[in-house]
Amino acid sequence: MNHVSPESRTGTTSLQLAALAQAAGEAGTITLGGLLAAMGRTSIAFAILILSLPALTPIPGPFGMFFGTCLAIVSLQIITGARSIWLPGILARRQLSAATVELVVRHTSPFIQRVETILRRDRLRLLTGRTAETLLGVPIFLLAVTIALPIPFGNFLPVAALVVIAMGLMERDGLATLFGILLAAVALGTSGGLLYGTASALGWAIG
Repeated sequence: MNHVSPESRTGTTSLQLAALAQAAGEAGTITLGGLLAAMGRTSIAFAILILSLPALTPIPGPFGMFFGTCLAIVSLQIITGARSIWLPGILARRQLSAATVELVVRHTSPFIQRVETILRRDRLRLLTGRTAETLLGVPIFLLAVTIALPIPFGNFLPVAALVVIAMGLMERDGLATLFGILLAAVALGTSGGLLYGTASALGWAIG
């Protein structure tokens, strides 16, 4: 009998990201609104993922602030139980080059693949349903605000928490989602400490 390794049962997220990079490459550029529309109707979890990943990527400019703001808007829609994603035109029309999309996918794929190896479909499935998704809008909003703030070295943990939550929802792995919530608590505490330390240092320097 042939045995299937855990790694071969996963990889849905990597495949979707690769398809997204290919679509952007063929088009040359893609708007953020077009990016969300290309994800299809099942896409709230994937929207969380794709709006989180750029904050981990060394791209010049205020990408953390931009994508954190988009995430905050999406999270408020999740809290209200929305089943599709809407962004204001000024954000939806933002152009992303194929090179930027490819860079994000390439830079974050090792982390994504490590998470995929621990995912198992249908574990604690109750934590991945519609009610759970709605409740998760609150920590997602807090994490989005954290990403948008200019906190030194403050993006990795919040983004990691969002990635784990999003992938847990995509794979219907409630245990992964639960771990993402715990990671979110650590991330918010750490970011709060960093923000307090930065404010204290500025206060000392000024006064």
